[in-house]
Amino acid sequence: MIDLHAHLLPGVDDGPDTLEQSLELCRLAASSGTTHAICTPHIHPGRWENTRKSIQVKFAKLQRAVAQQCIPLHLGFAAEVRLTDEIITQITNNQIPFYGEVDGYEIMLLEFPHSHIIPGSDKLVQWLMNRKIRPLIAHPERNKQVMKDPALLQPFIDADCWLQVTAGSIIGAFGDGAQTIARQLLDDDAITVIASDGHNEKARPPVLKEAFTHTSEVYGVERAHRLMQSTPASIISSQFHGQSLAPLTPFDSVVSE
Repeated sequence: MIDLHAHLLPGVDDGPDTLEQSLELCRLAASSGTTHAICTPHIHPGRWENTRKSIQVKFAKLQRAVAQQCIPLHLGFAAEVRLTDEIITQITNNQIPFYGEVDGYEIMLLEFPHSHIIPGSDKLVQWLMNRKIRPLIAHPERNKQVMKDPALLQPFIDADCWLQVTAGSIIGAFGDGAQTIARQLLDDDAITVIASDGHNEKARPPVLKEAFTHTSEVYGVERAHRLMQSTPASIISSQFHGQSLAPLTPFDSVVSE
């Protein structure tokens, strides 16, 4: 499986504090069947002042440590970008790392505030799309306003944004409201990617296996494979320079374990 949203870099946001904690998360991800993970630290002006360059430096150190520890996990990096009016400047100054390019669009992980959708967000999304940047909206099912009115997502779907749902939401780890929206989006086949949004070892582990099992059992292995393997692979292929992103083991073995 491929995890496109994981907070694995140490000391940059609300993920792990130390390199050893980061390595433990990488071991946990690998042991649960994840072969590739993208480090996506927050970029949130006024709270986490990360940039493409600063993330790249931290990433290189973690990547070397993972190789030295022989952890079987391939790493890449992007960022989880909070929707603010500073995005325009960040884009202009090349401060945001993207996942890669698909069909002529750079793919960016975009985070709404957890409490609501800011009025005018659709206009910023259109500004991005006009510049060939496609938002992959992070965990929309956990937005409190969306929980009350799921139709609020429709304008963003209509604008050709993609949706990334959290694996834990599907299995109920974020409460009934998030689970209801996540499963409704699965029913509607509106999800582009399922990812862990892993932050730590216990409360929010970087694990996809349980969500893969549920999705396979209810919607079929092909759907689970698309959401946690083939679509993520197409999004990040440029980061791995021709390296095969095929799973190391058959997906039916992940379900049957």
